[in-house]
Amino acid sequence: MKEISKTEMSRLNVGQDEDSVSSNSNEFSSYQDCPTKKAPIGSQFDDAESQNFLPDYHLDKKKYVTDYDPGSASFGMSVFNLGNAIMGSGILGLSYAMANTGIALFVILLVAVCIFSLYSVHLLLKTANEGGSMVYEQLGYKAFGMPGKLAASISITMQNIGAMSSYLFIVKYELPIVIQSFVGESNEEWYTNGDYLVMIVSVAIILPLSLLRNLGYLGYTSGFSLLCMVFFLIVVIYKKFQIPCPLTNDILNATINATVAQITTQNMTVTDYSADTCTPKYFVFNSQTVYAVPILTFAFVCHPAILPMYEELKDRSRRRMQGVANVSFLGMFIMYLLAALFGYLTFNEHVEPELLHTYSKVYKADVILLIVRLAVLTAVTLTVPVVLFPIRTSVNALLCASKEFSWIRHTIITMVLLIGVNILVIFVPTIRDIFGFIGASAAAMLIFILPSAFYLKLVKKESMKSMQKIGASIFLVSGFIVMIACMTLIVLDWIHAATSTEPRADGGH
Repeated sequence: MKEISKTEMSRLNVGQDEDSVSSNSNEFSSYQDCPTKKAPIGSQFDDAESQNFLPDYHLDKKKYVTDYDPGSASFGMSVFNLGNAIMGSGILGLSYAMANTGIALFVILLVAVCIFSLYSVHLLLKTANEGGSMVYEQLGYKAFGMPGKLAASISITMQNIGAMSSYLFIVKYELPIVIQSFVGESNEEWYTNGDYLVMIVSVAIILPLSLLRNLGYLGYTSGFSLLCMVFFLIVVIYKKFQIPCPLTNDILNATINATVAQITTQNMTVTDYSADTCTPKYFVFNSQTVYAVPILTFAFVCHPAILPMYEELKDRSRRRMQGVANVSFLGMFIMYLLAALFGYLTFNEHVEPELLHTYSKVYKADVILLIVRLAVLTAVTLTVPVVLFPIRTSVNALLCASKEFSWIRHTIITMVLLIGVNILVIFVPTIRDIFGFIGASAAAMLIFILPSAFYLKLVKKESMKSMQKIGASIFLVSGFIVMIACMTLIVLDWIHAATSTEPRADGGH
């Protein structure tokens, strides 16, 4: 989600040790938080260009003389907040990633992405100390001027749009199932059409909330959303021991009947539910394997949240904030691994890009799953305005920074953003494409490329021949390779899917 706040500042003396001084920033203006996750909302962004970023800088001193608030968030609360910032809709796509990589390869990739994400946090914290800013975009501005600021701003905005789209995809997938559970099976009535429901929810609920100037009360969705995902994980583990494999008896008959109906209308082949499909695979390579890395990077992106949380950390130091990140990432690593593993072991190769939707194949009227769906739907619906909030503020700051607030402009920007996201959700075939494209582009920029580029440019005290700079350089080059390779393969898969007469591997949602 997004977290927006201001901090009042007091003077700090110079000459502290590196860890202590690393906590210092100069002007702590409002900021953007993690794009796919949840956090409280405070106040509007200020125009970043209007801030005095280096109020006191002396060439004869090692550090900037900075103004800062000492922070009030404890270590434990910071771990919770960062874990909540990491956790998002990306968890729903991890089982699909495992199904298309195999258990062993998925674990290797998950460990690698987690370690790389922690390394980029290390680079970001060190860069913030040396660069004298706690705002991601302003580090870009200090490093490369306006191009650097735009690169950071566009990456964060794309990540936020991807998060909004993924949340509305959940509405598109899950709300029709919830409605059918109350009204019974329908004959394709309009109120069970996911596209119509997305538009109705956007106009009736999301738009009015998004038009508010202050969304502070929606900050409570932060903890609620995290609890929903924990509940979802518990249900995934429980259902693994309840759903048989291969599907048998009434479940198998119902599934086959549904599949036969699909054959009649869509000319699709019958899904194989034999015992052979219940054997877990450890290494899998197919056309969908390329989506694994983008899905994982999408799930771990929270880097715009790091600096705001660093700012709020009590007794802050770079080492202490790195400890917060280590604990949070470890917790999310365990949750992600469990969700992916038990979801995959339940459905094996038949798992869909959005795991929760896969359960509708076998349990459309299950009470526990209905509660999970309602909780997740409530959380993501209330979260969309929170994600939209900083995007609108950023757009407004770029286009009309010097102008007074206007309700007309405020409304137009909000409606354009919502319409654009609705078009994406309606016309993009599957949530997998959102996870894949955003993960390969914006997430790769935020995890790999920008932190290492800012570090190389702003941290002057280390030689380019030092191990730290060499490591950052390798990380930067690796980020470009991962982004270009994944984007190329994803585009090729789209072209192949568009020209192929065969049914999509993901079911063509």
